[in-house]
Amino acid sequence: MRFIAALIGLAIAAPALAADPDAGIPVKVIVTDVDGKPVTTAVVRQPQEADRHKVNTFDGSWQADVLYLPDGSELVFKKGSTLELEISAPGYVNSHVNYVIRGRKNVVPITLEAMAVPKLDDVDEGVIVGFKHDVSID
Repeated sequence: MRFIAALIGLAIAAPALAADPDAGIPVKVIVTDVDGKPVTTAVVRQPQEADRHKVNTFDGSWQADVLYLPDGSELVFKKGSTLELEISAPGYVNSHVNYVIRGRKNVVPITLEAMAVPKLDDVDEGVIVGFKHDVSID
């Protein structure tokens, strides 16, 4: 019993550690389709960086608190700053988002719309496209 009391006393007396002021604030992006299903093939990219970040294949989410730019600098997510993201996936219309980062609970829901792909029945087969090397032989 004294041992438990001593542990409680240590926990109360221990000073709280301050958060690292240089640490970024986590931002979570959740990519879904219009039906609310996760788009597991989506990628998230910040326009200044070269890398594309794949979303989680289970729930369509991606999370980070810092990005590394091609010039070697870091883009740390800070409260009040605007985060620009491009979200794309095969078969879906790309999405562009500007998100202002809050102090906590940064969850950005993204809904991607499926591309309108013409059906083969809708294509006019009577159109002929000629190329330079196509010469009619008489």
